[in-house]
Amino acid sequence: MDLSDLRCKIDEIDYELVRLFCERMRISGEIAHYKSRNGLEIFDPERELAKLSDIKRNAEHDFHGYIEELYARVFELSREYQAKSWL
Repeated sequence: MDLSDLRCKIDEIDYELVRLFCERMRISGEIAHYKSRNGLEIFDPERELAKLSDIKRNAEHDFHGYIEELYARVFELSREYQAKSWL
């Protein structure tokens, strides 16, 4: 496989990542509305820790540190979006 083929694979993965990220953010907005209607806080540290632990179980060990960094940012962005959706 040459560099062009590898880059094509990355492009396909990036397209799917963006699609899934947008879907995740839309659902985060729905969660914000649920939380607002039910008097729940946006930040749920226990949920985030449990989710991260679950995600890491499905990732190769070599990538755990990267997964932690990635999801720290994903969680942060989700909370930001929920806060905007809360209004």
